[in-house]
Amino acid sequence: MLSFFYPLNILCQEKKLIEIIEAGKFSKDEENFPKANILSKENNLRVKLFHDDATIISDKTLFYSNENKFFANGSVWLKQGDSLELKSDYLNYDGNEGKAKAWGEVVLIQPDMTLKTDTLYLDRVMNIAYYDSYGIIDDKENILKSKKGKYLINEKKYSFKTGVKINNPKYNINSENLDYNLISKNAYFFGPTLIIGNDYEIHCEKGNFDMLSSKGNFQKNPKIFYNNKIIEGDSIFYNESINYASATKNVIITDTINNSIIKGEYGEIYKYKDSAIITKRALAINIIENDSLYIHADTLIGTGPTKQRILRGYYGVKILKSDIRGISDSIYFDESKGKIELHKKPLSKKQTQILSLKSKLKLNPVVWFNDSQMSGNEINLLTDLKTKKLDSLLIFGNSFIIEQDSINKNNYNQIEGMNLNGDFVDGGLNNLQVLKNIKVIYYLYSDDGELVGIDKTICSELKIKLESNEIKNITFYTSPEGKVHPEEKLDPNLKLLEGFIWRKSERPESLDDLFK
Repeated sequence: MLSFFYPLNILCQEKKLIEIIEAGKFSKDEENFPKANILSKENNLRVKLFHDDATIISDKTLFYSNENKFFANGSVWLKQGDSLELKSDYLNYDGNEGKAKAWGEVVLIQPDMTLKTDTLYLDRVMNIAYYDSYGIIDDKENILKSKKGKYLINEKKYSFKTGVKINNPKYNINSENLDYNLISKNAYFFGPTLIIGNDYEIHCEKGNFDMLSSKGNFQKNPKIFYNNKIIEGDSIFYNESINYASATKNVIITDTINNSIIKGEYGEIYKYKDSAIITKRALAINIIENDSLYIHADTLIGTGPTKQRILRGYYGVKILKSDIRGISDSIYFDESKGKIELHKKPLSKKQTQILSLKSKLKLNPVVWFNDSQMSGNEINLLTDLKTKKLDSLLIFGNSFIIEQDSINKNNYNQIEGMNLNGDFVDGGLNNLQVLKNIKVIYYLYSDDGELVGIDKTICSELKIKLESNEIKNITFYTSPEGKVHPEEKLDPNLKLLEGFIWRKSERPESLDDLFK
């Protein structure tokens, strides 16, 4: 056995010198390895060196004492304290700079992780290890792979570059730039990233993900895909354990099956309940008759599985379609049945007692078809599920139709009744039927456009024929009582029915109007 100890050089007092603890044999070969001490294994005694709290063991070492360097090969093992081991086939070590290069089959071991690669650089001064070929890290919960990686030993943090892949029993992560903390198990993304779970995908270009709790915050073009839905926003939070997501600013939830979209500035999505809540400039977009139906409300809630989707909207509801406008306090839209219900604002007992009829009717939902205004306690619009076209219109309670006279804009045709039924042909209202307690004021003109008189009639049933959503003919049924009055002989106060409210100023005409 040969044992050596090289004392400190006076000229290098600030640098720690490499010590030779033991070796099987010692030799020199100036022709092939000038200035090198050749330390070799003999029998079971291997080469052992020591430098700055690190022990290095190998089968053979070329030790350059003047340069404070060595080259080791043959099952090289570097052990730093009790927390780090480095195994490799070959190792170059510079004692002055505290830097090492290991290659071959390289394994870096700590109590909570193992790194495998073919070439690893170790800076013991900065406590950094890095590779630029290909590496695999196993931290017991996850397998992490990348082409390039840097390990900050003191901080227990990895920085991965290029082709980063993380395999976990619950999900896989692919990224181009990712930091990973071994202690917190948090991953931080700084480039295009894809997280694939059992039944979801998350895309983003910036964010972080707690790989223990499966919680994450995602920014820069984040998207979540699940159940044929796409969730987008400027920022998205996701918690897989409770299947919950929230999104802020420019939120878009797309239902790819029902061909519908919900937008807003804040949203919450409950995957188990298959529901979503959108607020702040909330807007739903559905395709009917190859036309977009826009629905705005203070709050929109979508619930139910894909084929049984229900949309609810609360407070300040406005709807807009190329041929329909509408407002109400709330809306119920059953997409599986093609049924839209517009509801009025509920009244308290006190309001019911003290409000005038006009004030109460002011709270009723309203729809407009071209120049025809229709209102009532509740309005239903039904769509044919096969053709995707509007099929029928139903109004329940206090039905009221108002149409501004096309010749004299100061006059209004009015029909008031209890209930109303209507049908659509090719997207336009065709026939209307009004039932119970009907009152009518209608302006009659001759073929040359001269006013004949004002028809005031009461009856129990009437039918209306429309063309291009405008009244063309009215037929009275069931004991009609009426009279045509010359305009000059009719008291101006009697030209309007008691519940008359012309609400054109509330009618939305554009997308911007939906948010006014």
